[in-house]
Amino acid sequence: MPLRLAHRAWRPLVGGFVVVCFVGSCADPEATEDAGGSVDASFDADSRDGSIMDADRFDGDLFDADRMDATPTDAGTFDASDPWTGTPCSVGGVSGVCRDVATCEGTSTAGLCPGPSNIRCCTPPLDGGALDGGGWSCDPDARPQPNVGLVEEPGVGGCPAGMVRIASFCIDRFEASLAEVRADGSLVPWSPHFEPASVRVRALSLRGAVPQGYIRGTQAAAACAEAGKRLCTDVEWLRACQGPSETTYPYGDTREAGRCNDARARHPAVEYFGTSADWIWSMLDHPCLNQLPDGLARTGDHAGCESAEGVLDLMGNLHEWTADPAGTFRGGFYVDTVRNGPGCLYRTTAHDVGHRDYSTGFRCCAD
Repeated sequence: MPLRLAHRAWRPLVGGFVVVCFVGSCADPEATEDAGGSVDASFDADSRDGSIMDADRFDGDLFDADRMDATPTDAGTFDASDPWTGTPCSVGGVSGVCRDVATCEGTSTAGLCPGPSNIRCCTPPLDGGALDGGGWSCDPDARPQPNVGLVEEPGVGGCPAGMVRIASFCIDRFEASLAEVRADGSLVPWSPHFEPASVRVRALSLRGAVPQGYIRGTQAAAACAEAGKRLCTDVEWLRACQGPSETTYPYGDTREAGRCNDARARHPAVEYFGTSADWIWSMLDHPCLNQLPDGLARTGDHAGCESAEGVLDLMGNLHEWTADPAGTFRGGFYVDTVRNGPGCLYRTTAHDVGHRDYSTGFRCCAD
């Protein structure tokens, strides 16, 4: 199946105004995160946390300028009334040119070219896709429901369903997923790749679920409260991760590669957008980022990433919001569990509770 990265013209908020940015058409805005929690497009290299990785980590071989020429497709004759056709573009490292979708004999990808909506990045037809030889596609307008049919396991130690007891409190065994609460009180699954904005949702602790990313600290707290729970305090979260022996990692004091989902070789934004240019860091709410292969894992898939008391995925997979009102998430995510501290000690404080991106998740605690 051909690789189809159907990008939308995602709209970052800059200084209170909506700016539609296409590749190469917007300068890097010098704005700070607004009160609504939109992702800051500019960031200080010294304050970048695990949710916004340092571009220096990425091998320049991934961004070979020789691969960006327009040779795979014919741009056609230049038309002064159409200055966009012929602009070089790239999809997942596959080079192409911008042209009218009606004249593209390969794959057309929206959101990567200047001009009207019919001007898209045209790349050659691919045999089996471009990701490790396998086909992959993502429609950013689709709302997949990968958690349909999953139910919470019985609680352990007198705790509610999906939870285990740690000393004097209960904690979700798995990173949280969401269900939308309808007006009649019924629950329907919520797509884990979309922010639950202006929606009443309830936190669930499910084995084998795609956990919820793209969530603000405030939304995570509300989802826990809807379930009769609360966000964990920092002390509780650390106790659950480190266990009674206060180990550095959930499984012990020595890092073991592969036990947790924490070492994806390539940042998902760099892979998806095919560049390490600064503009991609304002697009970290794109729903396709957590759908790339070898990225976000289902809860419990890394069975070795288990604490002494049976809590899964406290290290890696998704950042996890705590109850800190100033804004803290812990544990790292599927690209990094090192930059802001090793394993259980990984702590990010660069964002307030209004922040969200593809890497922000949570789990709940209860008394």
